[in-house]
Amino acid sequence: MLVVDGSNKVFGRLASQVAKKLILGEEVHLINAEKLVIKGNPVQIAERYLTKRGIRHKGTPERSPTWPKLPHLLVKRMLRGMLPRKSSRGRDALHRLRVYTGNPKKLEEKAKLEGASFDGVSKHMTILELCRKIGYSG
Repeated sequence: MLVVDGSNKVFGRLASQVAKKLILGEEVHLINAEKLVIKGNPVQIAERYLTKRGIRHKGTPERSPTWPKLPHLLVKRMLRGMLPRKSSRGRDALHRLRVYTGNPKKLEEKAKLEGASFDGVSKHMTILELCRKIGYSG
C-alpha cells in the first residue's frame, strides 16, 4: 500500500504519477486531497468546472455529466479521467485508489513523488477553493 500526501502538490503532476502506480498494480491511498493545487487563473479554472457541471451553458443541468462537489470525490473523478476505465485493467486500477479529505485513518506518507511539489509563485487554486466555487459548503 502506497500512501501519498497531497498537501502543496500540483494536481496534474501528482495525478499522472499516481495513475502510473495504479496501472502497475499498486494500491494507492491519497490523503489531504483538498490541499492539492491547480495552477492557472482561478477565474478560468472555476468557470471550466462550472461548465462541466452543466451550470454555465445553454443546456439543462439535469442532462449534463455529473461532477461531484466534495473535494475527495472530485479528485477521484479527475483521476478516473487518467485511467483507461473501459478496460478491465483500468477498472481494477480505479478500485485500488482511495482518496481522503484530511487524514482520517492517521496514515503516514510512505512515498515521495518527484516533481509534484508546488513552489507557490504562480497563480493557483486549491481543490477546496474550487469545490467551494462550484457549490460545496463544507
